[in-house]
Amino acid sequence: MGKALIIGAGGVASVAIHKCCQNSEVFEEIMIASRTKAKCDKLKAELAGKTKTRIETAAIDADDVAALTKLIESYKPDVVLNLALPYQDLHIMEACLNAKTNYVDTANYEPEDTAKFEYKWQWDYRERFEKAGITALLGSGFDPGVTGVFSAYALKHHFDEINYIDILDCNAGDHGYPFATNFNPEINIREVSAKGSYWEDGHWVETEPMEIKRVYDFPEIGPKDMYLLHHEELESLALNIPGIKRIRFFMTFGESYLTHLRCLEDVGMTSIEPIDFEGKKIIPLQFLKAVLPDPASLGPRTKGKTNIGCIFRGKKAGKEKTYYLYNVCDHEECYREVGSQAISYTTGVPAMIGAMMLLTGKWKGPGVKNIEEFDPDPFMEALNKWGLPWKESFSPELVD
Repeated sequence: MGKALIIGAGGVASVAIHKCCQNSEVFEEIMIASRTKAKCDKLKAELAGKTKTRIETAAIDADDVAALTKLIESYKPDVVLNLALPYQDLHIMEACLNAKTNYVDTANYEPEDTAKFEYKWQWDYRERFEKAGITALLGSGFDPGVTGVFSAYALKHHFDEINYIDILDCNAGDHGYPFATNFNPEINIREVSAKGSYWEDGHWVETEPMEIKRVYDFPEIGPKDMYLLHHEELESLALNIPGIKRIRFFMTFGESYLTHLRCLEDVGMTSIEPIDFEGKKIIPLQFLKAVLPDPASLGPRTKGKTNIGCIFRGKKAGKEKTYYLYNVCDHEECYREVGSQAISYTTGVPAMIGAMMLLTGKWKGPGVKNIEEFDPDPFMEALNKWGLPWKESFSPELVD
């Protein structure tokens, strides 16, 4: 069917690459490119003899637009799947524009020097991608990603208008460490320590970090403490789902995680402001990342499940309606299948599916698009097929 260039070789990339190789009818050829070619070669070696997909590897600095453009032009992929850092989104988008190649990512751009993530920088590329006749699919992970597809599916099949969305992200996995993050520590800690916000009545309401707490009884997991955070899909869903009055995002955290995080914040270890250390400038958060366990190493240690989904409230045929759409994923099952824990799995599988949607032409339309702007049905079908089956409830517990 086609070719994909996959940029990145971390935990999420590893899952996406394994899934592309399971789906070799669509992904006939892939190239894995990263700053450290040895990581790419290791992934290629792991898959040798297990797939019909032809795998190449390359060293690339994703911040070097000229070099990346050259790589894309020489390899000629049908799609570039960006699984590098969110700081690099714009450089990779530039290279895709230069080479007139479709683009997919899993998280929106954020500048390296400020803990602020929003879509404005990427939405500024809309006209240029339209004129180039190529598609940029933004946020094809789980949240953002599947949560947007869930929203489009709910609107298409169950509602005339959706008024309230609560996105709930529960990780009940236990990796046995006193403190570790389940994805890139730098991104994770920036996200959690930032001010929270939610969308209500046409504007943002800002909250202090971890100010709003709820307890929710998650299906197949049980009651967990969850906290309101800002999350990028709130911004696009507020724009793209008609009838919205309020959208919130909640994520679960255990008391041990929060206690460690508060201590690290209190002593300045989560700061992104450079400090002088033995004659060099270092960023405390980047140093902390270096001493924490690598999220990619958590797979064999992690037990338990995740539950991520959306609770919708709205109207159908003039009547009030409630609908809960979610996925439950088992850490140990993910590790047995692809050697990864469920956090990477729930992002890597939708990344492959998003690339597949563009590669097969099931989703098309030039410009910069958020995932909920496309027909959700083929993506929802693919979730069931490729390892993230969804479940639904028509009488869920609501979040007050």
